[in-house]
Amino acid sequence: MDKYKDKYRIPSARYPNWDYAKDGAYFITICTKNRTHFFGECIDGKTTLSTVGAIIQGFWYEIPKYSPHVELGEFIVMPNHIHGVLILSSNQVETLHRNVWNSEKETNKNEFFQKISPKSGSVSTIIRSYKSVCSKHIHTAFPELSFDWQARFWDNIIETDESFERISNYIFNNPKNWKDDKFFGDEFPEN
Repeated sequence: MDKYKDKYRIPSARYPNWDYAKDGAYFITICTKNRTHFFGECIDGKTTLSTVGAIIQGFWYEIPKYSPHVELGEFIVMPNHIHGVLILSSNQVETLHRNVWNSEKETNKNEFFQKISPKSGSVSTIIRSYKSVCSKHIHTAFPELSFDWQARFWDNIIETDESFERISNYIFNNPKNWKDDKFFGDEFPEN
């Protein structure tokens, strides 16, 4: 395992040779820390959202407003996780570049961080922003709640129409299949 500043770095869960800012459809799953049920409950195959769940849902639907190159596919809020499809097309995100003189040491440091940091407009930056805005609003509205996300998220690159349809159906039917869901239960230790 790689080290940075004598600390172990957890390897990325992303595919190493894939550009996550590339046009495509991505199936995303984000869990709460310890799979705690903050977002509501599933009863009789339907999810009833808590106020926190409504916040989570509302900000998901805001993603295209701040990332205009993103369309949203199927989406569901479950008691302790969300599933959604992000569709990236023709990344129109512009970044500001500054030409600033740096020492060789600073240049090498900047190159290192550019290599390991998510690209602007990528799935990782979209999810990081989403999790951040949700957390900020939840912590402000419910400071006693101790809400937190799991540190990472799962993604699956959707490569075929059949996969897109199967995943969309899985998301749509998730509340009906809650008792069989791998995230079902009150709390689980984080992986």
